[in-house]
Amino acid sequence: MSDFETIVEAYEASGGDPNLLRSPKVASLVVSGNEVLGANEIPGITMTAEQLPDGVKAHLVVAPGTRVELPVHLCFGVIPAKGMQRIVSSFDIGAGADVAFIAHCTFPNATHVQHIMEGTIHVREGATMRYTETHFHGETGGVEVLPKARISVDAGGRYYSTFGLSRGRAGKVDMDYTVDVAADGVAELDAKIMGYADDVITVRETIRLNGERARGMAKSRIAVRDRAHSEVIGTTEGNAPYTRGHVDCVEIVRDQATASAVPIVRVTDHRAQVTHEAAIGTVDKKELETLMSRGLDEDQAVDVIVRGMLGEE
Repeated sequence: MSDFETIVEAYEASGGDPNLLRSPKVASLVVSGNEVLGANEIPGITMTAEQLPDGVKAHLVVAPGTRVELPVHLCFGVIPAKGMQRIVSSFDIGAGADVAFIAHCTFPNATHVQHIMEGTIHVREGATMRYTETHFHGETGGVEVLPKARISVDAGGRYYSTFGLSRGRAGKVDMDYTVDVAADGVAELDAKIMGYADDVITVRETIRLNGERARGMAKSRIAVRDRAHSEVIGTTEGNAPYTRGHVDCVEIVRDQATASAVPIVRVTDHRAQVTHEAAIGTVDKKELETLMSRGLDEDQAVDVIVRGMLGEE
């Protein structure tokens, strides 16, 4: 089996449609370790990729006014049990463009793999970018995922991000996202992660509402059990008139797991409004009893509730 077919097989295991990585109608980028195995451009989207000793440097540009009908598919992975992958990425979304990205990161055999993401994103005036990232780590817990992103949203732009990790062990996850939003812009950050055994999960999300009427929400849904630990630090700043921001964190804890939540709201303009809510606890007793009355045992019922919270079927 070729390296491309191997990573495509892992992509399918993580929930992706392998046919999309082979379609000439779909923009895509496939990276295994520090090798670019495939890159397909379509009108309005250009990609450049440079091999690094420990990963890949990629630059993706969406031309102004481009409306991309099908999501751009990105596949990043490490197939061997050990290794490091550093992805240095930049996205430039032209004024008035509308594009969605679906990224699958897969490390099915990992016993000691480090995956580092260093992202810079610029959503220009009136543009919209949606970025959905899904991870599959296998069952060993031998993965460190260290994503760091700096995002700027120009006037009237919109940026929506979802990070999902609920298949396999989380291992160690340390997210650090910061978004600066200009006037009439919107930013929403959404993290959905499940950890067990001795996984360690840290989520840092910061939204700075710097222009009039900018809006933002930092949302996280974390579930930990066994001896896992999670910490969520969500910050929203209202730095301009009529900005609206919200921090929303829910963590479910079972067994000997531990969790902490630190919602931070900061306002530097009296006309801004920023709110927060955080909840940590076990599953809802009434929901649990309802599911058990339908024939599920306690563990099965809890699993249904947790996966529902994480947005899974």
